[in-house]
Amino acid sequence: MLRIEDDGRVRVLTLDRPEVRNAFDTALYDAAGAALTEAGEDPGVAVVVITGSEGAFSAGQDLSEMAALTAEPPADGEGHGFPRFMDALTAFPKPLIAAVNGVGVGLGFTIVGHCDLVLVSEEARFRTPFTALGVAPEAASSLLFPALMGWQDAAHVLFTSRWVSAIEAVELGLAWRCCPPDRLMAETLAVAAEIAAMPVVSLVATKRVMVAARADAVAAARRREDAEFSTLVGGPANTEALTAFLEKRPPDFTDL
Repeated sequence: MLRIEDDGRVRVLTLDRPEVRNAFDTALYDAAGAALTEAGEDPGVAVVVITGSEGAFSAGQDLSEMAALTAEPPADGEGHGFPRFMDALTAFPKPLIAAVNGVGVGLGFTIVGHCDLVLVSEEARFRTPFTALGVAPEAASSLLFPALMGWQDAAHVLFTSRWVSAIEAVELGLAWRCCPPDRLMAETLAVAAEIAAMPVVSLVATKRVMVAARADAVAAARRREDAEFSTLVGGPANTEALTAFLEKRPPDFTDL
């Protein structure tokens, strides 16, 4: 589900649910969140790299689980692990690098807004499918995407749920460098090692002052998104989108 490996002072977290293109279910949310918290507290870790297994970065939320949770919410009131993972992600105090080796959908795309450096394979491609699922944006992407891309490019990406290529992601400011697929991890680890050679206290202080200006805005964006999402999830548009997914057909929003 989640592989954890150390390369010197660089910790590599590999999302490993290849049968569903590394989509997040509750267990993976919890495992990834716990791994980030542990790495943040470990004095021997200076940098974290997050990547995916077997040619995919992450397909985002596991829609089969989402459909089940929508139909029958958990009795314990905790819900699934997405908010807990987001808390760990936004609080992560050290440099975080994404090595996007393939498809990144939903959280597999919005997570890049929280990474300090993003390297992408030439075969990577991204999509925010929120309108296509009848819901609203997540992970503060309503704030971070306009900041990274500019308002109009972000509006086009978020409104249409269209695909974004690896080259376009670099051009839009969503990624830092595009690499041949067979060079992605080598180049990512080289950059990570360069950063990890610096004092951890200095890296933590530098990230702290960099994110301070946006921390309150990110928290507020998440609250707004969660409120909109909660009014839409399980509604007619979302139900039609999930039903169409399970039935392997295009959704029909004609009357919605």
